[in-house]
Amino acid sequence: MPQLVFVPKTASQPSVPVISDAEGGAMARAVVNLFNRWGLTDAQASILLGGLSVRTWARWKTGVVGRIPRDLKCRLSNLLGIHKALRIIFTDVDRSYGWVKRPNEAFGGLPALDVMLGGELTDIMRVRRYLDSVWGG
Repeated sequence: MPQLVFVPKTASQPSVPVISDAEGGAMARAVVNLFNRWGLTDAQASILLGGLSVRTWARWKTGVVGRIPRDLKCRLSNLLGIHKALRIIFTDVDRSYGWVKRPNEAFGGLPALDVMLGGELTDIMRVRRYLDSVWGG
């Protein structure tokens, strides 16, 4: 009968790069500007940011960003990925910023914003994956 062999633990490595607090803060400030360009309401911003409180969102808009949890950093990263893809796809800046509110056949005729307002991180990721497939990213 084979004997069990002890295997020592190995150091864990995160499967995704860690986003530092400084990077998270920079992303938060960028998303404030992006949401302004997209013409989002405070309620829409709160949903896209995973239920961020109105009070915290108001602080973010003044440039005061505190500690950001990992899930929120992932949301910020994906939202900025959407912005990047749109800027690559459209040379017209106004067209790239307006795209999120225009009906899109890829989403059953709904605007991408309506899809993202489902509130889950996966809703935002669905839009990002679509755009990445369009530009080949």
